[in-house]
Amino acid sequence: MKTLNKLTCLLFVGMAFLLTYSAQAQTSALAKYETQIDGIIAKMTLEEKVNMLHGVRIFSSGGVPRLGIADFEFADGPFGIREELIGNSWAPMGLGNDLATFFPTGSALAATWSSDVAYKYGLAIATEGRLRGKDMLLGPAINIQRIPTGGRTYEYLSEDPFLSSRLSVGYTKGAQDQGMAVCLKHFALNNQENNRGQVDVIISPRAMREIYLPPFEAAVKEADAWGVMAAYNKVGGYWCSENYLLQEKILRQEWGFKGLIVSDWGGVHSTVPALTNGLNIEMPGGAFLGNRLLDSVRTGAVKEEIVNQRVREILRVRLHVKPIPANEATQVITSQPRQQQIAYDIASKAIVLLKNDKAQLPLDITKYKKIAVIGENANQKNATGGVGAGVKTLYEITPLQGLKDRLGTQVEIVYSPGYVEFSRPQGRPVQGAPRPTPYTPADPKLVEAAQKAAKDADIVLFFAGTNREIETEGSDRESIQLPSGQDELIKALAEVNPNIVTVIVSGGPVDLSVVNQYSPAILMSWFNGSEGGHALADVLLGKAAPAGRLPFTIPVKLSDSPAYALGNYPQTGEVKADIFVNLVNGKETEKAPAAGNRNIAYYSEETLVGYRWFTTKNIQPAFPFGHGLTYTTFDYANIKTDKVKYGADEIIKVSVDVTNSGKVEANEVVQLYVHRLKGKIFFPEKELKAFANVTLKPGETRAVTLEIPVKNLRYWDEKKYDWALEHGSIELQAGASVGDIRLTAKAEI
Repeated sequence: MKTLNKLTCLLFVGMAFLLTYSAQAQTSALAKYETQIDGIIAKMTLEEKVNMLHGVRIFSSGGVPRLGIADFEFADGPFGIREELIGNSWAPMGLGNDLATFFPTGSALAATWSSDVAYKYGLAIATEGRLRGKDMLLGPAINIQRIPTGGRTYEYLSEDPFLSSRLSVGYTKGAQDQGMAVCLKHFALNNQENNRGQVDVIISPRAMREIYLPPFEAAVKEADAWGVMAAYNKVGGYWCSENYLLQEKILRQEWGFKGLIVSDWGGVHSTVPALTNGLNIEMPGGAFLGNRLLDSVRTGAVKEEIVNQRVREILRVRLHVKPIPANEATQVITSQPRQQQIAYDIASKAIVLLKNDKAQLPLDITKYKKIAVIGENANQKNATGGVGAGVKTLYEITPLQGLKDRLGTQVEIVYSPGYVEFSRPQGRPVQGAPRPTPYTPADPKLVEAAQKAAKDADIVLFFAGTNREIETEGSDRESIQLPSGQDELIKALAEVNPNIVTVIVSGGPVDLSVVNQYSPAILMSWFNGSEGGHALADVLLGKAAPAGRLPFTIPVKLSDSPAYALGNYPQTGEVKADIFVNLVNGKETEKAPAAGNRNIAYYSEETLVGYRWFTTKNIQPAFPFGHGLTYTTFDYANIKTDKVKYGADEIIKVSVDVTNSGKVEANEVVQLYVHRLKGKIFFPEKELKAFANVTLKPGETRAVTLEIPVKNLRYWDEKKYDWALEHGSIELQAGASVGDIRLTAKAEI
């Protein structure tokens, strides 16, 4: 780890010098309104301008009624449209038409490894948002999954910047093609929930540029994202909502962003720095960008020209996203059949088959008269729970219901909960009472009942994992251990019936070391949305072949992961109450610094995040990044490149023949990694640079072409403060996961 002084100096060198690198962004759709905006601003009073720079209701910022400029309506959140709230409160209105579709959460979407699927996701959720009269979707959530225990791992996409970028671009294009602005969040480096409202991220410029910023950059430059949300945390000593380097230098000047920046709710700490360093809208109220801003302009602390510029950036989006009159919104139920079908399609493509020893799957129903479904996760709904965005959904098919719907009376299904799901106690905690934890021993009575059900069955479907109370905004998990004594339970089940298929319901990695010993087949089914139960049943029964691939690494143990191995997470000291939780509960945000180093997050693993760490350090994971089986096998042959040497402006084209050598039509995700050969610059052992989805019939062979622009092989040169390309040899590795490389080829750069 470099010294703090050197890191801070490197990170903020851009504040003293103009950037030498200027990325070429596509022409934004927002750029055509400048003349019209000139006329509008000329008619506005200072009070009207300031009214546009803050919230006027919980999810609305101000317009200018006198000039026909409508308020801006925000929709929370990234996997379903939140129910309508009463005015300026968090209380629900209790409407009947605001029932929305619960879409699979972020990590489930990422498991599809498909930008096309991400496009349909964005289109579908924006369709529902527009039915409700919303202008901007608070999503997608695209921060990198840095730690396996992250409270919002389920909401974010991947540990890999390239995969996250492709999905972010697809999602953004889909939503905005439907006429609804996205709000990319959380910009930037919001990679932990514990103390996110106080923590200061100390990171090298190279790691920031190569790992954490690419999804945002791609969505802005390739998909013309119209909104960005500033994160709660600090980066290099500056709050994200007033961070000049992030908001002005990088986002606007380098990437050509033309849209608006909104604060996370309660995430503003100043008036002059926030406004002058790029923030457009303070939410949910106007504590800093309201009357204080008026006073600052009147006393000369802020020039009105800066206010005009921030208003201009809002008006670009406001004029482009056409407002929907209140009397036209929420006239029909939000969730409609087309969106429900898309939710099913995503869910069915997201399920990951981790293991299938003895070819237990798909289930041959002719062999079974009785199936034991064990585990409360089989009957758990996940549209709501924990802290943060939830979905008041029209319906949610649980795994148990999905199996019953698909099997009918063909097979007897016996259900036993086996354990009690963790839920957070309501109300104020009792003084001196122990902190509630999901990591409790198994309940002997529930285990005994589950054993009885398993013993009498032909096969056991064991549902393990977490829930939305354990994985939640506002706090990180203490562990990746399976909660509620689930490890003890599967041991007990195996004693009476070893024929076990385990389904993991979670949004992030869990410790599968015990489950792996006792379960010949394991699937990852995620928090998979309104149609998740039907999708899972179809995969289990072979009506659909598993198509998902892991978007993150599942470690053998938590201490194998980079931030834990290096001791830079969790930080020491007290965990403070969360800033958003305090806001919802009407409490003041704690201002006092925490003890220990709780307020500083050192990213000492640098670029070795996720699989980059595991492959570079030669640490074997439980299941590697990109892993996923299906009901057939694929053979790889004849890897070829179109050239031997490539220049800086060229594109490397790699072709691989892929054959479905089994008996079932299925999807393969061909992944292409780059390994540097004998270079002087340090790079991780492997980096994903291209992938392709291909669906093949039994016996079919197809030549799959993958492309890598040479510019995507550059690294961030901290001395030059610019991108640089190292010349030399690279190895191109094609395979089914980062741990399953089938073919290699070499090229010269």
